[in-house]
Amino acid sequence: MATAYHNLSSYNPETVPNGEDMKIGIVVSEWNETVTTPLLQGAFNTLIKHGVKKENILIDFVPGSFELIFGSKHMVENKGIDAVIALGCVVRGDTPHFDYVCSGVTQGIADMNIRYDIPFIFGLLTTDNMQQAEERAGGRHGNKGDECAITALKMIDFYRRNLEE
Repeated sequence: MATAYHNLSSYNPETVPNGEDMKIGIVVSEWNETVTTPLLQGAFNTLIKHGVKKENILIDFVPGSFELIFGSKHMVENKGIDAVIALGCVVRGDTPHFDYVCSGVTQGIADMNIRYDIPFIFGLLTTDNMQQAEERAGGRHGNKGDECAITALKMIDFYRRNLEE
C-alpha cells in the first residue's frame, strides 16, 4: 500500500506478539544520518514498547546503505539473533548511483531471507528527495523504523509458530 494512504507508524497493538524472549539486531547506515537516526529511534522504541529487553536489541552501524548487506550477514552469523532490521536511506540524485544501490540492497536483503533461517527486515527508504525521506522518518507519514520493528516481531512469531507444526 502506498504511504500516502497508510501511516508507517499505524498498527493494531493487539496483533503484535510480545517480544520478551526475542533478540533482534538492527544494522543502521550512517549515510543520511539525519534520517537513519530517527529510523533507529523508532525501531528501538517500538521494540521496547512490545517487550523486547534493552539488552536483547543489538545495534551496529555501517558506512552506507550498500553495506547493510554485509552488516546484516555479519550480525546473524555472530550474534545469535532472531531477526535483523536493516535501516538506511538512499535519496535519488543526478546519476544512476541511486538505482544501483537500491537494487543491490534490495537483492542482498532478499538473498539473506533465503540463505538464513531468520527474517531480515527491509528498512531502506528509497526516495526522490530529502523531504520524502524525512516524512517517513517520523514526519507526516510516520516512521519506517516503527513499521520494521513490528514486522520483525510478527515474522519471528510466524517462524516460531510454523516450526511447531
